[in-house]
Amino acid sequence: MLAVCQALYTSSVSIDLTLTGLVGYTLANDKALATLPFSLITVAAALTTIFASFLMARIGRRAGFVLGAGVGALGGAVSVWAIFHNSFWAFCAGTATVGVFQAFAQYYRLAAADAVGIEGKSRAISTVLTGGVVAAVCGPLLAAWSKDWLAPVAFAGSYALVTGFGLVSIAMLALLYRDAAAPASVAVTHEPARPLGEIVRQPIFAAALANNALGYAVMMFVMTATPIAAVACGHTIGDGAAIIQWHLVGMFAPSLFSARLIGRFGVLPVIGAGIVLSALCGVLALRSTDLPHFYAALACLGVGWNFMFVGGSTLLAQSYRPSERAKTQATSEFTTFAFSALGSLFAGQLLARFGWATINAAIFPLLGMAALTTLGYAWSTKRQLAEGVS
Repeated sequence: MLAVCQALYTSSVSIDLTLTGLVGYTLANDKALATLPFSLITVAAALTTIFASFLMARIGRRAGFVLGAGVGALGGAVSVWAIFHNSFWAFCAGTATVGVFQAFAQYYRLAAADAVGIEGKSRAISTVLTGGVVAAVCGPLLAAWSKDWLAPVAFAGSYALVTGFGLVSIAMLALLYRDAAAPASVAVTHEPARPLGEIVRQPIFAAALANNALGYAVMMFVMTATPIAAVACGHTIGDGAAIIQWHLVGMFAPSLFSARLIGRFGVLPVIGAGIVLSALCGVLALRSTDLPHFYAALACLGVGWNFMFVGGSTLLAQSYRPSERAKTQATSEFTTFAFSALGSLFAGQLLARFGWATINAAIFPLLGMAALTTLGYAWSTKRQLAEGVS
């Protein structure tokens, strides 16, 4: 059920990713603000994610997920109204509301992880994320197919489809999803909840946060700049859209097997492979700006993000006790969205001022920080094992 809802949510975001920049450019009097509506999706998600975690701790995840999907449906409707009335700021409000939907939907994978034991967490997370595979392929196609539904007003039909996806999510969650308790082996504990400062100082939490937040920031940083850079390098707008489409496939398709890789090789080698693949994106992009290098670079970035995100989420799900779930997840998700928002907001400015090469060179220090933090966790785990044996 959560995988299906993930597909519906990702389809909504894919439509926004495909069209929001173009609609923003059409509606904005100041064309420099054209990317603001898309950036507001991530900003709103960052501002809402802490509230979402604590709210669901009080009212349950099913009620919270239904609320998030309802807000997403409302956001699509507001966007339709804004396009009909040629209102840029109302369109900003509509896209920001979709960001609230994103804040709640990001907990789908963690809800699945919390319902299983340690050995099943990576599989649960990976299974939910597979819902994005179909959406990654179909989202841009749905955006193009539905843009003339409400002709002669272009693009309004696509945002009506966002409303439809939200309504279907509400129905499925309300009728078919039930809050799942954690397994008895992990749910029953007599240990008190630790202070947040103690939780975040754990090497396992630091590694989880570094891979989730920095991996997301690198991905958003490069992805946001890619369509503009592709056109600037002489490729067509259609080429830019196709590059992003296959990047989205790279983001979600590995979820079909990433859990098996973690089960066979361990979470840290998979994270390491993700960091290497993300770095390879920068290497390929710096090597050439021809179309094959764009495709290869963004495909590597998508797969690298998936390995870092699934691995980081697996570590995150192992870093807290049941009584600490809300505050730990809220801290991680807020930080991840904040870094993602910064990556999205700064990408356009750095691309305009310093160029595509600088965008790709800038990702290496961030990936280096993620690698060092992960190595720190590996070293601490090895030391604990050695102390236990001695």
